[in-house]
Order: sequence, then structure tokens, then C-alpha cells
Amino acid sequence: MASPQRPKSPRAARMQERIATALEPFVAQGLVAGAVTLVTTADEVLSLGTIGWADIAARHPMEEDALFWIASQTKPITCTALMMLVDEGKVSVDDPIEKYLPEFKGMMVAVEQDDDHVLLRRPAHPPTVREALSHSSGLRFSSPVETPTLDRLPLDLAVRSHTLLPLLSEPGSRYQYSNSGTNTVGRIIEVVSGLPYEQFMQERLFTPLGMNDTTFWPSQAQCARIAKAYKPNADMTALEETPVTQLRYPLWDRTARFAMPAGGLFSTARDVARFCRMILTRGTLDGRRYVSEASVAQMTTKQTAAGVPEAYGFGWSVAEGACLHGGACFTEMKVDFTQGLVSVWLVQNCGLLPGAESSRPAFHQAVAQALASAG
Repeated sequence: MASPQRPKSPRAARMQERIATALEPFVAQGLVAGAVTLVTTADEVLSLGTIGWADIAARHPMEEDALFWIASQTKPITCTALMMLVDEGKVSVDDPIEKYLPEFKGMMVAVEQDDDHVLLRRPAHPPTVREALSHSSGLRFSSPVETPTLDRLPLDLAVRSHTLLPLLSEPGSRYQYSNSGTNTVGRIIEVVSGLPYEQFMQERLFTPLGMNDTTFWPSQAQCARIAKAYKPNADMTALEETPVTQLRYPLWDRTARFAMPAGGLFSTARDVARFCRMILTRGTLDGRRYVSEASVAQMTTKQTAAGVPEAYGFGWSVAEGACLHGGACFTEMKVDFTQGLVSVWLVQNCGLLPGAESSRPAFHQAVAQALASAG
């Protein structure tokens, strides 16, 4: 299957126009600085467009090749890499984490906890790889040493720090969104593959998928293409420029920053769409298989326990016939198997002004209307 080309059809032009019309009010009102949006089927880009500004002060328009910190959208990509090792018979998702990372042996659950005491007990079973993949391991969001930025520690030390505190709940019993769990998945990739996590990601996913702008360390040239991040000002009346406080600067410094499986990636709309197209086509892209159809099915269907209300697969939030994931700066990617559609929404909003939250639904509604009018 050939790679999708830049949209040229009248249908694509109409969709881009409809999306732009829907989003222009959010830019005009100063609720969103700018956005890159992309909609594609398995073999045709239906829309690739920009709106607004990459840099408001410099009046630099948003461009299609702008880079964004996609933050937690890194999670499904990391989990896909782990499932490649599952396909090779090197990892079982039902194994306890401690089989691969012995430092997890003997972890306890906090039964009671206040300022004066902590009561611990041994869990009914040790946390498993499955539970780390689905945010149900009992691990907390992060450890206290992962401050002031989330990328300050080498992966082995960051994951070891997760074992120094008790689990927050019985493994498997509760959904607890956890950077620690996905970072643990990344560390398992290192141990099992014998490669640094970032090298495995580059060699097994980014390079063969053609994700040429996807990186944990954007170069100085790539940094010039990163859309500025914005947050609400103190009185919540306007956007103001801000650094991404979860990350250490300069972003290209590999000696001071480390790859973070739970949220470290920078990428573009095109690159994100290539990864999502591979998921849409059940593990293949351009004639190459990356992960098995069975593994894609596990990743994109509910893996949290029957009694847990949150529907989360392996690295993806899941709904009927679709999977999606967002990032800390209001980004999102969605794979809709029912419609055979991928949608990518990239902005850099570190916090939302009132009304800004409606911009992303407005994008999806414009896509739906364009498809209905073409149908």
C-alpha cells in the first residue's frame, strides 16, 4: 500500500475548509494559538491543514511540519514496542513485572496512610506486565525523585525509584493513571531486548515507519520548528507563552535529559498519523508488519478488569470501535476502526482558558459533518 499523498481532491479541500471554519473562532478569540490537524484513511489523506500561530508574538503562522511535545501520546507507542516483544515470545503480559525487573520483588500495598503512619500488606499477587500496560498495577503517577522535571533521571534509576514506595492499590483492582507503569514497560523493553529503550524505539518503530521527526531530543534545527506553548494568564483572560515545565532545557541535550517512555516524545502530525495508520491497519504499514493483529486487538480493547469502570487497553483509552490518547498540552490522536479513520489534533495549550476545551470537539464535529456531506 502506497503512503498517502498530500490531499488534492475536492473532497479533501472541502474538509480542510470546513475544519478551518470551525476552528477560526477559537484562534480569533485567543483561546487557541494555533493547531495542525490531519485526517486520513488507511490510504488517503482527507485533510492536512493548519490554523493560527506557531508563535503569536512573532506572528509566525502555524506550519504543517511544526513539532509538538505529544507527551502522553508516547504511551501507546511505547506499549506497541513492548507488544512486538510479546509477539516474539520474549515477554508474556501475564508475567509478574519482577520476572524481568527483580527490584519489584516484595512490593507492598498501602492499606492505610496519613501524615503519621502507613499500614502495609502484601498484595494478593505481584503487579503484572498486563497491569502496567493498562494503568492497573497500583503504581503511583510518578515518584518524588522525578522532580523538578520528569526527564531528569536515566530510565533504570527512574523505574527503580518507583519501587521505593508502596503500591496505592491491589494490582488489577483499580485504574490509576500512571507514568510509572509505562516507564516500567519501557525498562522491560530495555532488559529483554538488550538495547537502550530509545535505540529500540528508533530501530524498530521510528525509522522503519518513516517517523523522521519523532524524537526524545529534538535537534536545534527541529527546535526552531516547535510550536510555542501557551498557558492561561493569571486572571484567565488571555494566553501567555510558557516553557513546558515538565521538561528540562535545552531539549537537545542528551547529557541532561533522558528518554521518558510515558511522555517524552516530540513529533509532527504526519509522523503521528503514520503510527496511527499502522494501528488502523491492524499492525501493518506499506506492506510491512510491525505487530500482530492479535496484539493490536489486545492494545485497543478493554484490558482493565471487568469491575473497573475505566476502559483502557494497552496504552490506549478505548471506546466502541475506536481507541485514542491525548497529551498534557491538549493534543490527541484517534483511531476509529468503525469508520476506517485516523484523526490527529496537535496544539500546545498548557492549561485551557474557558471555552478552549470546545475546540477539539469542534474539530471532530467538522470532520463528521464533512464525511456526512460527502457520503
